[in-house]
Formats: sequence, C-alpha cells, structure tokens
Amino acid sequence: MRIGVPREIKAEEYRVGLAPAGARALVQAGHQVVVEAGAGLGAGIDDAEYRAAGASLGDAQQAWAAEMVIKVKEPIAPEFGHLRPGLTLFTYLHLAAAPELARELARQRVTAVAYETIQLPDGSLPLLTPMSEVAGRMAVQVGAHFLERPQGGRGVLLGGVPGVSRGRVTILGAGVVGTAALKIAVGMGAEVKILNHHQKRLAYLDDVFGSRVTTLISLPETVAQAVAEADLVVGAVLVPGARAPIVVSEAMVAAMRPGAVIVDVSVDQGGCVETIHPTTHADPVYLRHGVVHYGVTNMPGAVARTSTFALTNMTLPYALALAQGPLAAARRDPALARGFNLLDGAYTHPAMATALGEPWRDLAELW
Repeated sequence: MRIGVPREIKAEEYRVGLAPAGARALVQAGHQVVVEAGAGLGAGIDDAEYRAAGASLGDAQQAWAAEMVIKVKEPIAPEFGHLRPGLTLFTYLHLAAAPELARELARQRVTAVAYETIQLPDGSLPLLTPMSEVAGRMAVQVGAHFLERPQGGRGVLLGGVPGVSRGRVTILGAGVVGTAALKIAVGMGAEVKILNHHQKRLAYLDDVFGSRVTTLISLPETVAQAVAEADLVVGAVLVPGARAPIVVSEAMVAAMRPGAVIVDVSVDQGGCVETIHPTTHADPVYLRHGVVHYGVTNMPGAVARTSTFALTNMTLPYALALAQGPLAAARRDPALARGFNLLDGAYTHPAMATALGEPWRDLAELW
C-alpha cells in the first residue's frame, strides 16, 4: 500500500503523524511511505531522517494522493479538497463535535478510522491514552501558569509556601487524563479533589494516593461545591465517540472566584464545561464570569516531539494492520473495527452517529 504523511496545517500544530521509526517499519513490511517535505520539522525531525528510514519525500498533493493517509489531527477546511472515495484516513477525528467534517467525509465516501474510538475489550482506548497522558499532565502545568496574576489569574501558587494555604485543584473525571493531571497536581503540592462516577476507580486512587487526595462521587451537588472552591478546575470527562456531557453549568462557573482557571481537556469532544469553547495555542484563554478559560483543542501539539514519538508507539501496529487491507484488518481485530467511524459514506460508530443525529450501520453489514 502507498501511505501518505502530510504536514499538519492546523494553527500551532507541530506534531507529525508518523515518526521515522514508524516509516521504517512500514517500508520494511513492503509498503511505500510518502512524507510531505518538512512535515516533521515542528517535532524536531528533519527530512533526512525520513529518507534514511526508506520513505520518499513529496509535496502535500503527493502525500494526500496515497491510499492511506496517517495524520494527527482531523482535516480542516483547506484539506477537504484532498478527500475522495477510496481514501483510508487514519487520525484523530472527534466527529461528534465536528458535524461539518463528518458530512464531508460521508459525502466523499472516505473510510475514516479514528484513533480515539479504537477500543479494547476492557474498555480502554489505546490510541487516546498517550495523548491523554500528555494533555492531563499539561493541564495542571498550563493551569498553574494562568493562575499567575500577569496572566489574568488569582495569583495563587499551587504548592503554596510555609504559612500560606496551598492552591486548590478540582479534577473532573478519573480516567487517563484525570489520573495524569492528578499525578502532576499532587507532585506540585496542591490540595486536590478528584470526582468520578465509579466508586471502584476512586477506591483505587485512594489506595494509591491516600490522604494526599480527596475522592468524591460525581453528583451535581459535589461538583458544584468542588468547582466553587477551586483555584483550578481540570475537565477530563470522556464518552468514547460521543459528545462530552456538560458537567459544569454556567451557574457553577459564575460561582467561582474571580481569577480562577478552567482547563477543559475534553473541549475537542465539545467540552464538559458549559462556558468553554475551542481556542488555539496562539490565543489560548478568554474570560467568562471573571474566570480564565483555556480551551486549546490540541494541547499535546505544544510538546510535539514527545507527543509524536508517544503517538507512533501506539498507532504503528494498527497502521501496519490497516496497510494489509482496512476491512480485512477490521474483521481480524474487533478493537480496530470500533475505530471505523465511516465506511463508503455510511456512519458506522453508533455513539458518534447518534451525537450527530445520523443513522448508523453495523460495520459487519457493510464488509
């Protein structure tokens, strides 16, 4: 198969869909890899490294002309012209929050395989995990920065100092993002609360972190109180393939202290905070009810080198499988089959289709 790796053109997105080691593995498996010249520069990878791995270099048109395109972020409007029947697109898509893109993929009859909906039998999301870990760790780091007074925050140091109270962090969700945020918040010495629906998960975190963390069942009353008391709120709520549920209402935001900070990592799935909207690395924050809102949808793009290698580690086995034939790969691997969001114009992921108000087809009916 001919596999293309175009340069990401989303604002301030520096990652690349495939590290040189991944290109080498695909070439050694008998495939052709075409990388757009300069695609890896933002992650500190020069073109010579791809050549040494056996890939060829081309322009955007040549990379997109491949049978399968491997990316990091979903196509944006200037890339829609590259979409066509017969193309397999393997990338993060988050279509529940992107109806225009979903309609375009359907219209162009693209086979769209989303990293974020590949799901193992235990419910885990292996291709979401590496970027969730990065984003979760970054969320507290970013939140601490915007709590500084020159950035519009309350002027609170999360770890405090002797004789002064520590900053308060509330984390909504105890999955991969929430747990990664928890590690950093505890490491910085903050006073931390984490909320989740599942008692078993909270019990595990209580065993690991003990008295350094307060665990709470996520109910409207407990969320409202924990959010109102927080200096920093991290939104880490995810429903695979679907829009993130609203957990923090506008009234809850209005009850927060002026200069408090919200970092909603689930913004790329619509956000779990009612007042959040997408922002960019170039213009990351805005104020609402006196609260600083951070809604960057591609947080890991800021640490592009770490993110690129972490992502390739996880995507490569699935890319190798898809390169043998997408439908054959889906038949062999039920986890990969769950990654198929569209096939030949049909919506094949039930949660995504339901979120968009579209009918869906069982993938097994179409192959």
